[in-house]
Amino acid sequence: MNTPLQEAIQRQRLLLKGWLASSLSILVESCKEAWPDRPKLEAILVQGMEELPYCKYLYVLDAQAKQLTANVTRTGLLESQFGRDRGDRPYLAEALAGVPFSLSESYISRNAKRPSLTAVRRIEDADGKLLGYLGADFDLRELPATQALFRQPEKWMQMRGDPAIRAGLFHQQRVNSPMDERIEEVLALLHELITVHGVFHAKLLFSSSRATLWVMNDPYRYRLHGIDELSDPNLCMAYPHQAYPKDASLPADKVREVLNCFRELRFMDETLYLRSGSLNIFNGMVSLTFSCDGSHYMPWDEFLDKNLNFWVGSSGS
Repeated sequence: MNTPLQEAIQRQRLLLKGWLASSLSILVESCKEAWPDRPKLEAILVQGMEELPYCKYLYVLDAQAKQLTANVTRTGLLESQFGRDRGDRPYLAEALAGVPFSLSESYISRNAKRPSLTAVRRIEDADGKLLGYLGADFDLRELPATQALFRQPEKWMQMRGDPAIRAGLFHQQRVNSPMDERIEEVLALLHELITVHGVFHAKLLFSSSRATLWVMNDPYRYRLHGIDELSDPNLCMAYPHQAYPKDASLPADKVREVLNCFRELRFMDETLYLRSGSLNIFNGMVSLTFSCDGSHYMPWDEFLDKNLNFWVGSSGS
């Protein structure tokens, strides 16, 4: 079963396939008429670039996957590519196996080192005999945006961390940090910043006694605060008042409950304990990283439903 991310990628690929299959098929018909005259083929490809505005390179290969033409670009011909053997390139595998039109998976290009795609159309004569292949390379950054931004699904995910940290878990013990000693002040201040002063994403790093904050009226820059600032109510004066957003997934009256759960997980055990926790009020997700270096991402309501016995069992799993 595909994940939402895989489904989003597949939708994009289907749109590209539909656009490219017809364009390359028309170009192939012209190539057949000129076969195997290199100058004529290159002239056809130069004209073909006008029909493929986002294409980076066009080229023709013979039946053994060696280039019959230079690479045709918008600025001229790359003569160095004439005669190149592309038979071992992964993007040719389907075409070599007989697939009439194929669109490769994304790959990092050999020269530019950038995410790329290659479309390949087999060239066959009237009797179905293979003559060669028409290849078209695309730089992903130059392709048109054809679909909405992928949205992360709001569901629980668990990820394992550094095996070295996990192996030494029972040889460590929580050390009281300055934030631990002033936890009530810190959480009260953070609650105020989130519900009244426009902070929509906050990450608390308990062990290092600092927090990273993102605010709605300046979302591209984060603010970093140490324990002295996080326990000083004057910090609120540096963040203007802003109404709690109506489209937030996390209700304002649940923010304090989430923060209180962070505190409970921090002190739940001297070996298994919370190292950092974050919440985002718009997607309603809570993230947790424990002393075993295991991480969890889950919706706020599911997070509040769990008890300490659950976390003692799952954070080390």
